[in-house]
Amino acid sequence: MTTHALKTSVRALVGFVLRSGSLSSGGFGSPDRLVEGTRGHQRIQDTRPEHYQAEVPVSHSVEVDGIALEINGRIDGLLIEGDCVLVEEIKTTERALDPEKEDVPVHWAQAKVYASILAIQHDLESVDVQLTYVQLESLACHEDRRTFEREELLAFFEDVITRYMHWAHIYHGWCDERDATIKALPFPFADYRPGQRALAVATYRAVENGGRAFAQAPTGIGKTISTLFPAVKALGLGHAEKLFYLTAKTIGRTVAEKAVEDMRSEGLQLKSLTLTARDKICFKPNGGTRCDTDQCPFAIGYFDRINDALQDAFEHDAFTRPLIEEYAQKHQVCPFEFSLELSLWSDLIICDYNYVFDPRAHLKRFFEEEGGQYAFLVDEAHNLVDRAREMFSADLYKSEILGVRRLVAKEQPSLGKLLGDINKYLLGVGKKVEGEGDGSAWIDPKMPEDILPKLDKFLREAERVLTRSAASSFFEELMELYFSILSFTRIAELYDAHYTTYAEKQQKEVYLRLYNVDPSKNIRDALRRGTSAVFFSATLTPLDYFRQMLGGDEDDPMLSLDSPFPRENLRLLLADQIDTTYKKREESYGEVAESIAANARQRRGNYLAFFPSYRYMQEVSERFAESHPDIDVLVQETGMSEREREAFLAVFAEDNARPTVGFAVMGGIFGEGIDLVGDRLVGAAIVGVGLPQICLERDLIRHYFDEADLPGFDYAYTFPGMNRVLQAAGRVIRTDADRGTVLLLDRRFDQRRYRRLFPPFWQDVYTVRSCEDIERSLGRFWNE
Repeated sequence: MTTHALKTSVRALVGFVLRSGSLSSGGFGSPDRLVEGTRGHQRIQDTRPEHYQAEVPVSHSVEVDGIALEINGRIDGLLIEGDCVLVEEIKTTERALDPEKEDVPVHWAQAKVYASILAIQHDLESVDVQLTYVQLESLACHEDRRTFEREELLAFFEDVITRYMHWAHIYHGWCDERDATIKALPFPFADYRPGQRALAVATYRAVENGGRAFAQAPTGIGKTISTLFPAVKALGLGHAEKLFYLTAKTIGRTVAEKAVEDMRSEGLQLKSLTLTARDKICFKPNGGTRCDTDQCPFAIGYFDRINDALQDAFEHDAFTRPLIEEYAQKHQVCPFEFSLELSLWSDLIICDYNYVFDPRAHLKRFFEEEGGQYAFLVDEAHNLVDRAREMFSADLYKSEILGVRRLVAKEQPSLGKLLGDINKYLLGVGKKVEGEGDGSAWIDPKMPEDILPKLDKFLREAERVLTRSAASSFFEELMELYFSILSFTRIAELYDAHYTTYAEKQQKEVYLRLYNVDPSKNIRDALRRGTSAVFFSATLTPLDYFRQMLGGDEDDPMLSLDSPFPRENLRLLLADQIDTTYKKREESYGEVAESIAANARQRRGNYLAFFPSYRYMQEVSERFAESHPDIDVLVQETGMSEREREAFLAVFAEDNARPTVGFAVMGGIFGEGIDLVGDRLVGAAIVGVGLPQICLERDLIRHYFDEADLPGFDYAYTFPGMNRVLQAAGRVIRTDADRGTVLLLDRRFDQRRYRRLFPPFWQDVYTVRSCEDIERSLGRFWNE
């Protein structure tokens, strides 16, 4: 019989076996109470005797019928006095202490598990257990101490383990079936495409060896199946206990789901889960905007129904959003919390980056302790650099502070005073901005330590008010500010030399930001939550830059693959006489419009034209539409809804009677992640080199890397810009049957700074210096 390894925490073990009742009040959730709870623990622990041990790590393993269960936890307090051993479990509360209510079975169970482990490991005849409840505001305590004999503890422990193992046996019986199908699983397609096998080998080696790999794999190679297939193979051989497929966009999750289904069609059995954000999947039965678990029927009594829901849904392999919603409705459980429960029993989790990397949103059930044997497959990894900068940055707005102060000051004067102190601090920051000569910004590489005590006092008082004022008119605004300030203080704990502080002022608004200029260290720290990671994208250019920025080391392997499509299927044109720099843009509008028209005249079909800004796009599109009424025009709008985006793309059908040109912004919703195969898109024009708009943050990045003797302008502008260009160009050729054109409109594309970033399949560049040149070159191309 195969022995399976399974790890759990004491909290999770007890919670799973003995949970009952409702989800805690969702309007003001548990992450905040954890912060205050830690403070409450420390205050009590500081009052204990000198030889009292706080936060004592505990680990114990048991084997039952072929399953080796490792149980880990941390005892709040351990006191050994002679033959007496005391285990203390500390719980904090905002409400007034009531001895009759401070007798929660699950709290006793958690402490008794710790006591049982100590009794077994140290052969103790008895263990004292004390539950200590702390009222956070007054620090009043209620202490209940009991003595448990060895026999009673062991019987209790055996019962908990037996009940947990019921589910463990279901799961590991499944794992045996899964591993057998993985062993027999063939690659789900007849042949490997060029480059696919190399990417698959690199992925397998990274997972097998517990390392990292970075791969640039152009469109058409089949990146998703080339990473998932070898990772699944490694999972079946025990090199990983769980796979995480991470992506920034919904389309990436859909492609991953399809890849798994392709493997299932070849006999694979694998539990996969697609996580959907709470606000998107929440049923909100009362039609409200916030989650109120005190009123929600899917939260009330949730823990009384969740295990039945799990066992029912476990009959399926693909835990997709529709299935989760169906079973959540059937069993009347919160769909988001249900999906998190299913994640514990899934082999593959398909989700957004933030579930692994974001310090405020990562999956604590997996990563709160030291992580596990997890493999991270990071799709479209070029997006992660700027996403990580956002995840690891935080800000405060004076207007938000002042707005909430006005709402609460009358009913909660002490809270109003604390907000007044923060507002006064930000007024001082505004004066620092005004003192910076041009008054544009105040920049300081140091953490503003003097604001933290003010924020800490606010958090304590706000938690007290929120706990007691759920029905108040200001509740939602105060809660939103609470989370914002809590986020700021958490990011402050990460602040180091990779950060800088800056503030800006516009009229009466003051904006203070802790900005993570270089996110590489934070990404590297997050990667320690697993054992291996593979980063891949069609535009991971240059590779060594992305390896550095994504937390890699110099010895991490890099893989750059050529396009699998015939080079002759793409005609790449460069109009190097056009200057699209900011100073020259107004002079370029007409010539750019006519060049785009020349690109679209030689073959009826659909085209996209990408611009560096909305204004530039608008100016050219208006001239284009006026001059070329024979060509249909679509223009991307700001803030388009999902339905509007779908309507835009629906126009790109293969049977349009006239040429169609869609005007879009580089780096926007149509610049990547869309798949227009065949005649749905036959050409693209790319206006400019894609440089991000010059702004304070980009200049901070530039200065930071210049100071580190690295090419700051490239890190801040050139590399992100060329990634936008390459992503936009990558919309044209999607299969080996596609033929199409890419027209580069900017003289800078002929400079070495940019040419060196061209992919290998862009070496055949046709220079065109007039509309006639464009028409002649494309006429030959389409007639070949």
